[in-house]
Amino acid sequence: MIKRPFWLKRIEVAWKKRPIVWLAGVRRVGKTTLARMLPETLYLNCDLPSVTDRFADPEYVFRSAPESVIILDEIHRLADPSRILKIAADAFPKIRILATGSSTLAATKKFRDALTGRKTILRLPPVLWTECREEFGIPDLDRRLLHGGLPEFLLSSAKDESLYAEWMDSFYARDIQELFAVRQRTGFLALLRLMMRQSGGLADYSALSRECDLSRPTVKAYLEAMSAACAVIAVPPYHGGGRRELVRRPKIYGFDTGFVSFVRGWKDIREEDRGLLWEHLILDILREAVGPDNVFYWRDKSGAEVDFVVRRGETVDAIECKINPGHFNPRSLVAFRNLYPKGRNFVVGPGIVDSHVRKAGGLEIRVVGGGDVLRSYSA
Repeated sequence: MIKRPFWLKRIEVAWKKRPIVWLAGVRRVGKTTLARMLPETLYLNCDLPSVTDRFADPEYVFRSAPESVIILDEIHRLADPSRILKIAADAFPKIRILATGSSTLAATKKFRDALTGRKTILRLPPVLWTECREEFGIPDLDRRLLHGGLPEFLLSSAKDESLYAEWMDSFYARDIQELFAVRQRTGFLALLRLMMRQSGGLADYSALSRECDLSRPTVKAYLEAMSAACAVIAVPPYHGGGRRELVRRPKIYGFDTGFVSFVRGWKDIREEDRGLLWEHLILDILREAVGPDNVFYWRDKSGAEVDFVVRRGETVDAIECKINPGHFNPRSLVAFRNLYPKGRNFVVGPGIVDSHVRKAGGLEIRVVGGGDVLRSYSA
């Protein structure tokens, strides 16, 4: 059986701070499988009518629970999930709850209480590149890029395109339509596919509106729904007052390389495809290492760009993602450091076994692999 020690540890650490852990992530990303790896738990599938009926009296459920850890899978199916979680946290302080859902906690109107001070939110992304070799036995980068990181899709011997199309239909029907009451199925899915096709690019709401035949406010509302449901990731620009810096337009990334390659019609990974898709894998690692609110990109009006910027107090780290680090051109990094001299510089490549330091453009640059990035922020 595949184990996921990184995520199990994250859950245990979160419980030491708050009694409730909200595990969010897109459907089929592995939330239920991960939850059931936890030992000595009471597992309740909130999709089942019998479980819904039990929670007519939540106090009885918690008082009679045989275990001190309760998993509430797909909790948003319950009529009043925030009330149930509040009762657990306030009246049963010895109980620990792992609640799972396909969106962020505040995505649905059912959550009338933000549970401030009672919860920790964990977002489960597709399988991290750092998990592929040891936990999943997948050392092949191109397979991870082409198949993506949903466990079932990643472990398939061949890429089954019907799975990706089926997932998109299910995502709309089970998550978007139910949680956000979006009625324009065709327009929504057209925008979702377009975001996957343009993944890694700057958001241009007017252009997206024209291409999908949707109003500009509707495009913004749909993108907010996709973000809340973990299907797209918006990376904001980093800026500190420089007149030539981009300050507004976010970069939008699709949640998974498998869907990016599916929408683009790629049957295999070409040399020119790897760089963009590698960015997606490093973005996932950075978001887990430092939190999504601390990850940015940087670009100025001359076209100089740094893939990712990590804010650490008064310093900022610069991260460049390169399939071949030996071909790295430091021009953009030098431009960035002229404005922000304090911080570490990383070039991250998939084939780096031994991290090392090199000099380029008068800067000290750490050439590392994906696992080194994770460890550098975990230490």
